[in-house]
Amino acid sequence: MTNMAEDLKAEAPFIGRGLAPTPEDRRRSQRKRSTREQNKRTTDVVIYAVLAVLVLALLVPFIWMLSSSLKENNQVLTVPIQWIPSEFVWSNYTEIWTRIPMMGYLQNSLYLAVIITCLQVLTGSLAAYGFSKVRFPGRDVLFLAYIGTIAVPWQAYMVPQYIMMQQLGLTNSFNALILLQAFGAFGVFLMRQYYMTIPDELCEAARIDGLSEYGIWARVILPLSKPALASLALLTFVNTWNDYMGPFIYLTSNRLWTVQLGLRSFVGQFDAEYAMIMTGSVISVIPILIIFLVGQRYFIQGIATSGMKG
Repeated sequence: MTNMAEDLKAEAPFIGRGLAPTPEDRRRSQRKRSTREQNKRTTDVVIYAVLAVLVLALLVPFIWMLSSSLKENNQVLTVPIQWIPSEFVWSNYTEIWTRIPMMGYLQNSLYLAVIITCLQVLTGSLAAYGFSKVRFPGRDVLFLAYIGTIAVPWQAYMVPQYIMMQQLGLTNSFNALILLQAFGAFGVFLMRQYYMTIPDELCEAARIDGLSEYGIWARVILPLSKPALASLALLTFVNTWNDYMGPFIYLTSNRLWTVQLGLRSFVGQFDAEYAMIMTGSVISVIPILIIFLVGQRYFIQGIATSGMKG
């Protein structure tokens, strides 16, 4: 459409004088259009090439981890890096299940990740509805104060939290981690930003029809918020699955360890079995990879639309 408008503009002087453009004028216009298309193709090629280089750079650590998981322990840290092992040690992937209770660690991580994700999605969506669709005095000030807690580093209140959990008798149990991570300011912020893109007229119409605030949240808002819910669920699951410090502080019994703590079993006093650590790391990445591949469409859509209005 733009090219057609530019061609008409180039031919306007001839039309105004009642003259038809000459073949030379038409060829000149065609050359300009071809030049523009060529420049656009060149720009696209450069952009895609840069993106490909960046993607490759991001994949380098994962490629090294995968390669190291198929090596002997003394070949992992060789210099220069041997990207393709001289001999593939597939037995690492069978031996790790007998060296440590890997299945139990994976089950513990999955249990915590699923429970905390469900609770964060529930509490975050409820709080976000109140901050975005319910009018009450001091709403915006309270929201800013709540979101301001994101700026406070976890290390600043780590000790008081532990003392509280210890006094409640919740240490060395999953309940401490679930209770502390069931609420998150980031989830409220993400969901509120998405809710702000939903017209308030829908809520007003539902109130006129007699729906309660909980009914509006469940029957009107949630069905329209699948991308944001999927984004929050994926981010929370990945963060909980990869958490090391939380389980390290609160879980002392080996039977409660998550996969991140379990991999620490391969770190000895004087040496570390890096091949086994990389093997366990590859296995621990698989659940996250599957979940991301399943929900990537909603995840990208939710992240792209969460900041459109605020």
